Amino acid sequence: MAGRIQAEIQQTKPIGSLEEEAFLNLQRTTAQLTLAMTELLKEHDLTQTQYNVLRILRGAGTAGLTAGEIGERMITRDPDVTRLLDRLERRGLVERWRCTADRRVVWTRITGAGRDAIAPLDAPVDELHRDLLKHMGDDRLRQLVELLEVARDPAGV
Repeated sequence: MAGRIQAEIQQTKPIGSLEEEAFLNLQRTTAQLTLAMTELLKEHDLTQTQYNVLRILRGAGTAGLTAGEIGERMITRDPDVTRLLDRLERRGLVERWRCTADRRVVWTRITGAGRDAIAPLDAPVDELHRDLLKHMGDDRLRQLVELLEVARDPAGV
């Protein structure tokens, strides 16, 4: 019996394995959920990656973080965090400075303008998350979270 994903992507040949079917479902779901978030952020002239960095820096407080630390905390990895920070700095949303003890280290923190840019998004983003997933119910959402965490763990624990 063909799965729903096979019909959605109009694939006529059978999907090769259960793992492939799960992977395709993850990709399709991610694309669908991401589109809604992209549209919301576009109204505020932000990409998802920029929004993620600004939230990370807001959480870091006045101490700031290095580009490497920001990269480690990002939801979706960006191979060029430095260039991303360059764009945010040009817009006045972040500020950077060199460490006095080690000139190779550059610290970044969110500016007041950066906080102002994302503060109005707090409630709409929360609402979007609820709207997109509330139909699943708490038990299914907890199960989904657990399964996704297991899927990301190479040991499968």
